[in-house]
This record gives sequence, C-alpha cells and structure tokens, in this order.
Amino acid sequence: MKKHLSKKRVVLAAIVAVVLAISSGIAYAYWTSGGTGGGTAAAGTTSGIVVHQLSTVSGLYPGGSAVALNGKFDNSNSAAVHISSVTASVTGVTGAGTDSLKPLCTAADFTIAGSAAGSTVPVGTGVGAWSGLTIQMVDGAANQDNCKGASATIAYTAVP
Repeated sequence: MKKHLSKKRVVLAAIVAVVLAISSGIAYAYWTSGGTGGGTAAAGTTSGIVVHQLSTVSGLYPGGSAVALNGKFDNSNSAAVHISSVTASVTGVTGAGTDSLKPLCTAADFTIAGSAAGSTVPVGTGVGAWSGLTIQMVDGAANQDNCKGASATIAYTAVP
C-alpha cells in the first residue's frame, strides 16, 4: 500500500511540476515592442473685452484743466483675460456750433493724455477697473466758439 501511495505522490508531483512549468512559460512568453502615436490639444479663443467709461466729463474749455477718465470692463469669456493697457482717442464731436464765420469744432480740439496700465480682467459685467487717462480741450490759436456745448466722442481700446 505504501508503494501505491508513493506512486500517486510521484505522479501528482510530476503533474504539479508540469503545470508550474507551463504557467511560468506563459507568464514570460510575450513580445516587446516600441511604438509611436499622436493626439491633439486645441487652445480656446477669447471674445473681445468691452471698455466702459464711468467718469462724467463736463465743463471743458480751451486750455482748461485735464479731467480724469476711468471705467470698468465687460468680460464675457469663460476665464479672466489679461490686457496690457487701455487706449483712447477722440473720434468725433457732436452738438457743435455751426457759425460759418468761425472754425468748425473737431476732434483736434480735444486731446487725451496719460496711460491706463494693464490688468487682469475677471469674468463678468462691470468688472475690473482702469484709470490713468485724461481729456482736455486744446487751447487752439483759432476761435473755438463752435465748441461751446459740444461733446467729444471717445473710442476706447483694450490692448492685448
């Protein structure tokens, strides 16, 4: 009976050894390889920032003091946007006099000076702030009576 048991153990041990050898071979039987691939990542775009003037300017006269301009922004983008500065220019005049014996009142009768430094504009309406620009009426050599009661139209630009 002991012989019979030993034989069973030897057969069982052999089977276990074969199974282990096969499993070990499978575990280490694979190919290696390198490769390449590709993908894309797209950057978003931004919408323009709207510049608003908050300061009310009145009472300008030839050679008078410069009046400060300031304001806020509208940023409809999904994230804050950085601008390097705000610039302005007088693009026209409304409500000017029409005395044909005197020179017309034009944008050249006004000057904008100073600089509005850049800032990071948060998302929203009426956000952030800018200042540092001034407007003044030039004291021209010619008669400027046609500028009485006139309003200068100012165009603002948020410079990226």
